[in-house]
Amino acid sequence: MKRRLRPSQKSTYVTALLVGTALSALGAVPASASAAQAVHDMSRYCTVCWRNARLQPDHWSDCTQEVLARLLERVAPDRWEHVLKQESEERREFLRAIDTVKKRSQRAHRAGSLEVDVPDGRGVRSQALTDIRQSVLQAAEQSLTTRQFEIVRLTLDGWSVAEIADHLELPATRVSDEKYKAIQRLRDALSEHA
Repeated sequence: MKRRLRPSQKSTYVTALLVGTALSALGAVPASASAAQAVHDMSRYCTVCWRNARLQPDHWSDCTQEVLARLLERVAPDRWEHVLKQESEERREFLRAIDTVKKRSQRAHRAGSLEVDVPDGRGVRSQALTDIRQSVLQAAEQSLTTRQFEIVRLTLDGWSVAEIADHLELPATRVSDEKYKAIQRLRDALSEHA
């Protein structure tokens, strides 16, 4: 499931990609050597984090780019060499970025896996219920009185005792009694056929 980016987010990601590539390529320039090394070290650190978080390996580079983009927003590139130093504000920002990206990726994976892994059993269950309903109605038609059959049919259609009583113009107690007798007869009839 790919997330759509706003134009401002796209430019941030592109900028992070370009800066990361440029800083890596500038390894020969002494002033940028420490920044290029910092990008390399941060990328390696991110890779270890993604592996430990059990993220899918094909998402690792995207996640690393997201972390670098977040760092570009919050930490000046000339301060990136301080990211891996203990007890620095830059390190806290780096770890926050990793945590945010990791959690977002895990949520996306869980949400995506739910959509794919859950089979749709409605067709099978629906057919089984239809078959059972037909068997019950056939047994009811053969073994019950006309009134009892009508009560069972309406019950299978989801009608309440009060609704059946109104429909058949009978007292609810009478419908309940007939329904009880019909169920007893159906049990006997179905147990003989089993």
